[in-house]
Amino acid sequence: MSDNTTTSNTNTGSDADTDASTDARERDIRTDGTGIVAPDDETPAWSERKNRSTGLSRLTYEYFERARREDQDLRQESDYVERDVLAFPTWPHEIIRNLAIASFFTGMILFLSATLPPHIGSPANPSSTPAIILPDWYLYWSFGLLKLGPLNPELAILGGEKLMSDRTYGVLANVVVVGVVAIVPFLNKGSARRPVEQPFWAAVGVGGVIFAFTISVYSAKNLIPMNVHLLFDLTFILPVVAGFVTWAVLKTMREGYSYDLNRRYYRLRPPK
Repeated sequence: MSDNTTTSNTNTGSDADTDASTDARERDIRTDGTGIVAPDDETPAWSERKNRSTGLSRLTYEYFERARREDQDLRQESDYVERDVLAFPTWPHEIIRNLAIASFFTGMILFLSATLPPHIGSPANPSSTPAIILPDWYLYWSFGLLKLGPLNPELAILGGEKLMSDRTYGVLANVVVVGVVAIVPFLNKGSARRPVEQPFWAAVGVGGVIFAFTISVYSAKNLIPMNVHLLFDLTFILPVVAGFVTWAVLKTMREGYSYDLNRRYYRLRPPK
C-alpha cells in the first residue's frame, strides 16, 4: 500500500514539474519582439539553430515565426465568425521582409551580370539596312500584333479588297489588346486573393500571359525554325488551351481548398 502511495506521489510531482516547465516556456514565448520565437511544431536541429543565431537569416526566421504566432494568437482570441482582416506594423515586419526580398534579387542581378556579361557586337553600319529589324524585347508583343495581316478580312462587297491596310489593322489590334488589359480590373471586382478562389479570372490571366509570349515569338517568325502557318495557329491556340487547363485544374481544387479555408478561418467541424 505504501509503495503505491509513494509511486502516485512521485507521478504527481513529476506531472507538476512538467506543467511548471511548460508554463515557464509559454511565458518566455512572446510576440512583442522580446521573447523566444517558438519553432513550428518541431525542434530545430543544431545546424538550424546555429544558422538562425546571427545575421539576416535569424531576423528573417524571427519575422516569419513571430508573424505566424501573432496571426494565430489574434485569431484564437477573436470572437468574429467571419475571416478577420489582420495587419502587421511596418517595422520590423514589413521592413525585414522587403529587405530580404530586395537583397535576394539584387544579389541575383549582380551574380548574373558578373557571370553572364552582355555581348557587345560590331557597330551598326548606317549605310545598310539589316535584313531583320526587331524592337526591344519588351515590345515584341506589340510588334507581333502589327503582323496580323492574315486576319485582316477581305470583303467581297469591295471586290476582294481589304477594308483597311494591314498596317492600320495592326495598330487597331494594339488598341484593342491594350484596351482589354486596361478594362479587366474594372470587370473583376471580386475580393479574391488567390487564383483558386476565382478560376475564371485566373484562367484569363494565364491565357493573357501565354498570348503575350506566343505573339512575341510570332513577331520574330523569320528567326523561328518552324512553319509560319503552324506558328500562326499556335499563337492563338496555345493561350486558349492554357486558359482552359488552368480553369479546369483550379475548378477541381476549389472544393477542397474552400473546406480547408473554412476549417481554418471559420472553425467549422470536419464533415462526418
